[in-house]
Amino acid sequence: MKTRNFIGFFVFLLLTGMTISTFGQEVDKKEGSEEKFNASTFILEHIADSHEWHILTKKNGESVALYLPVILYSKEKGLDVFSSKKLAHGNEYKGYRLEEEGELKGKIVTVNEAGIVDEEKLPLDFSITKTVFGMMSAAIIGLLLFLSLARSYRKTGISYPQGIQSFLEPVILFIRDDIAIPNLGEKNYARFMPYLLTAFFFIIINNLMGLIPSPPPFGANVTGNIAVTLVLALCTFFITQFSGNKAYWRDIFAAPGVPVWLLPIMIPVEIIGMFSKPFALMIRLFANITAGHIIVLSLVCLIFIFDSLAIAPVSIFFVIFMDCLELLVAFLQAYIFTLLSALFISLAIPEEHHQ
Repeated sequence: MKTRNFIGFFVFLLLTGMTISTFGQEVDKKEGSEEKFNASTFILEHIADSHEWHILTKKNGESVALYLPVILYSKEKGLDVFSSKKLAHGNEYKGYRLEEEGELKGKIVTVNEAGIVDEEKLPLDFSITKTVFGMMSAAIIGLLLFLSLARSYRKTGISYPQGIQSFLEPVILFIRDDIAIPNLGEKNYARFMPYLLTAFFFIIINNLMGLIPSPPPFGANVTGNIAVTLVLALCTFFITQFSGNKAYWRDIFAAPGVPVWLLPIMIPVEIIGMFSKPFALMIRLFANITAGHIIVLSLVCLIFIFDSLAIAPVSIFFVIFMDCLELLVAFLQAYIFTLLSALFISLAIPEEHHQ
């Protein structure tokens, strides 16, 4: 047991060291170019989406990065596919440019011969960004895990778990027995289990991958991207609405026991409640994951803000503590999202739930 604890502690130290080393190289680059270190800008750049996956910066200032494919479509030029390296460092390519400041920062825009942005002809951007690449990687990892689980069951049956079964089966049974059945009931839980399992494992895999400051596909802030959490929340919202029975809609538009004169007030309140539930799901997941990343990055930046190695031991200690806390948050947020999704769906099927 002591050996396992030592290995776990060593892994946290290693990941922390990799993070600080990477940040140190970035800061050295900024100091070499006589730019003042700006912690807020530095942190926001690391948690934001990007068309390239920065790995490290050499001492000569040259960046080592994985340049992701850019996929653009415009009515004038049609479909264009090329590497984001063509647009790195403010370069223009085929009349496109990646904006590095202003309202369109981070977006690929169309520019004319004078280098002026043509806002009326902005291309449709289907590029593979860090967030998209991270989601695709998480989907592949999840697919491999469950295909291995299915193959393991075909070989050994369901008598007792072996190999990957012993890792995934308790989690699946926990979601079924402690989330789905208590909220949705014995008769209804089975048809919603595929979504609940998909949401849980998609979130937890992305959360864990985002905690590892390593080369691609790790280190992406997928669940800290509000567009991703919005789509997840919309999935729960649409499943809830399409699963709603007569009792659910009657409670919204003709609440029993409510005086008729009060309905014009109650109906808008109920409709707002329909949208506030997925909104809460979206904000909760986004805010918790993003806040965790910001805190860890802020603690690391303290070393470079004070420009002293004396602060390093204190900073590293708190970074390790926050990494442990973030590991807990990664599982907790996946659990909370799945639990609330099951609860919101159960509210749409009150009659079946109480039978």
